[in-house]
Amino acid sequence: MLIQWYPGHMHKASKEIQKVLPQIDLIIEVLDARIPFSSQNPMLSKLRGQKPCIRVLTKTDLADPLMTQCWQDYLEREGGVKTLAVTMWQADKIKQITALCHKMIPEKGSNDKLIKAMVMGIPNVGKSTLINILADRIIAKTGNEPAVTKRQQRIKLDDNIVLSDTPGVLWGNVENKNSGYRLAATGAIKDTAMEHTDVAFFVAEYLLEFYPQLLKQRYQLEQVPNNESDLMEVIGRKRGCLRSGKQVDMDKTSKILIAELRSGVIGAVSLEKPEMMEQEMNQLALIKERKSAKKSVRKQKWRESR
Repeated sequence: MLIQWYPGHMHKASKEIQKVLPQIDLIIEVLDARIPFSSQNPMLSKLRGQKPCIRVLTKTDLADPLMTQCWQDYLEREGGVKTLAVTMWQADKIKQITALCHKMIPEKGSNDKLIKAMVMGIPNVGKSTLINILADRIIAKTGNEPAVTKRQQRIKLDDNIVLSDTPGVLWGNVENKNSGYRLAATGAIKDTAMEHTDVAFFVAEYLLEFYPQLLKQRYQLEQVPNNESDLMEVIGRKRGCLRSGKQVDMDKTSKILIAELRSGVIGAVSLEKPEMMEQEMNQLALIKERKSAKKSVRKQKWRESR
């Protein structure tokens, strides 16, 4: 299953971003520390071009700290990029963003030369909370549901910085199905747009491979199951998710696993690694190349048949 969710206001926001971006000095891209690659919008990366960029990894309290550091090192290999790993409770650390803006755009930041920064990020990544902290007042509406912000706003900070807040923007086609699952698992996609069972089985398989000890502790397992199906069965029985005939209700079990992943009660989990994402993108490129080759062959045959 390839998960897609692209409300109409996101399409409008994408066009508005493209229009405003030439006037912007610096991009602040807010990423989910659990999925730094999948929570990057490839469209935004293309639009940014050579503009300096601060990538803020939020929700680090829910992510594997060792993996968060790996991601920071990886992301900063790109020229003109700095990273900052935070939780939404670290207001002082978040406010370091303004000093970083001045450092990256030293020629601006005075009363007559304001730094124009644009805040970008996918839905439900903590963008609005971050803006409220930087502004020292409630400006951006926050919520646990994705896609709360619906329109662009401009916010003047005390440090001669003007922020442009944009709605959380997903892209119209999530080509990597695993990224779609990660986005759904972490809450970037509305629950009504996904199959909980599919997402939960993806999560269960990943946790079994990379975080078996966390599963063992959370669900009090004497032995970790061999596969995701058995794991879901065990969790369902332990949580009392049973239907008639003592059959496990997989939908209820799936919702429990996803909720416990999102809340962090399973433990600090990162759902992707830099080398894993490079491998997935290489595989995706091969698939696209094969599809393109097949399409060319079909076109050639059609021309020859005329």
